[in-house]
Order: sequence, then structure tokens, then C-alpha cells
Amino acid sequence: MSAPKLGTITIGQAPRADVTPTLDRHVPPGVARLHVGVLDGLSDAAIASQFAPRPREQKMVTRLLDGRAVEVDARAAEAGVQRKLLDLEDAGCTVVVVLCTGVFRGLRSRRAWLIEPDRILPALVGGMVGPRRVGILSPLEMPLDAARRKWAALQIPPSVAVASPYVAGDEAVVAAARELQRAGADALLMDCIGYTDRHRAAAARATGLTVLLSNDLVARVTGACLYEVS
Repeated sequence: MSAPKLGTITIGQAPRADVTPTLDRHVPPGVARLHVGVLDGLSDAAIASQFAPRPREQKMVTRLLDGRAVEVDARAAEAGVQRKLLDLEDAGCTVVVVLCTGVFRGLRSRRAWLIEPDRILPALVGGMVGPRRVGILSPLEMPLDAARRKWAALQIPPSVAVASPYVAGDEAVVAAARELQRAGADALLMDCIGYTDRHRAAAARATGLTVLLSNDLVARVTGACLYEVS
């Protein structure tokens, strides 16, 4: 059996300095890593011409290498992720994780274990919280029907508040968390790979609620897939 090798794909630019420390806590230290991004090497003009969100179509938000946030067309991002996935498989990656919690409709791997947060998180969170009401912190407004489809595994439909981890400061994150608490949330989920331990701590201090961090949950699943008997 070949040695495990981890590949990560961000829809922005790699490496993701805000996410990789969380992955490193849960991935065995000897596992090789290869980080790629859909927007790697592209100028602002190229990003605008190739990935600008189309009117009335779904969009995603991500982070550039210099820390700036950028919104991209969701379908263009998905096509870019698929291309990068095949590249990582060709480079020998045995596990590939998508560093985005947005919904992707048709990603396919040939042989690598593919970890898609939008497939894992709803079932995982639903199983953890049971009959409790979850409040979702989101980086972007999501159409109500799309939110219902994504979180259908929850016993109680969630409330959603918006505070982008890439743009909003801690005060905006805290305000969104308190809004969800007032709406009756028993626990919070930070539904973007860009939320960090700092955001989680701020929301937890402000509300006293359990706060689940998407990148932490995804990192734990990823580490489990890379476990090797020595």
C-alpha cells in the first residue's frame, strides 16, 4: 500500500494560512501535504474575467494569498475544483479535502478519498445536536430553499445569520452569534472554512453556547482518513 499523501483544494489561493494550522493539529505529522488553489497564479483581472459571479446565480467567497476576500461564481469554482482534484490525484494524493463548505454538485475522484465538507457537515452536525436548534453563521446570504436543502439532516430547521470571516471583524461575528441566540439557537455552527479558533472563542464567550467550527470538524475527519498503522 502506498504511503498516504494529503491534497487540499481551496477555491481561492493556496496555501491557506488561516486553515492549515487546524489541519496540522489533526493530520499525522509524517503525512506529505500538497496545497493548491483554483485561483493560484491568477491576476485580479484574470479572476474577474474568469470567475466573476453571474447575475442571479449562486456565488462563493474565498481568500486570496494576500488575505483579501473575493467572491466567485459557484459553478466556475466547481469546475476549477474538479480540475485541481485530478491534478492532485496525478501527483499521488491518496486523500483530497476541499477547503470550502459550499455546495458542490458533481465532484468526482478516480481513486483518492474525496472529503467534501458540504456532504459531511450536515449529517455530522445533525447527529451531534439531535433535537437541539442550531444557529448557522454564514459568510454570504443563502436563498431559503438552498439552506433548507443543505441542512435537511437537522431535526429543526436552523436560523442563519451572516458575518464573513474574511471581511467582518470579531464584533460582527459576535453580533451575528447573539442574533442567533435570540432566535433560539442552542448551539452554533460556523459554516465556512475561513472561520478560525478566534472567531469561535469570541462567539462562545458572547453567548455561552457550544460553537462548532467547520474547519476543525473537517480536519478531524481528514486526520482519521490518513491514520496509518506504524
